[in-house]
Amino acid sequence: MPTDCLFCRIVAGDIPSTKLHEDDLVIAIRDITPQAPTHVLVLPTAHIASAAELTDADGPLLGHLFVVAASVARQEGLDGGWRLVSNVGDDGGQTVDHLHVHLLGGRPMTWPPG
Repeated sequence: MPTDCLFCRIVAGDIPSTKLHEDDLVIAIRDITPQAPTHVLVLPTAHIASAAELTDADGPLLGHLFVVAASVARQEGLDGGWRLVSNVGDDGGQTVDHLHVHLLGGRPMTWPPG
């Protein structure tokens, strides 16, 4: 686990967070700069830099990550719908080099934004 990775430090408990879910594979934490009324980050506990590094062997982990996201969405009362967003690479808007998805909800999610 890289010591300079923000999310690895959160997983290790070195940086405090508001955890909504935690197991051996995945954690879900509230985003400290929410972009929607509900903004939760769901990430693997193991360091994977981005979705670009995923392999077929990561299928079970990704399935579990999506199950956790759906569970947290229900727990947060997002029955009317929600969005999962994953940014990949610098040009894709990824600012932390650790695979994660943003669970967004609590207001209508229209596209394009605005």
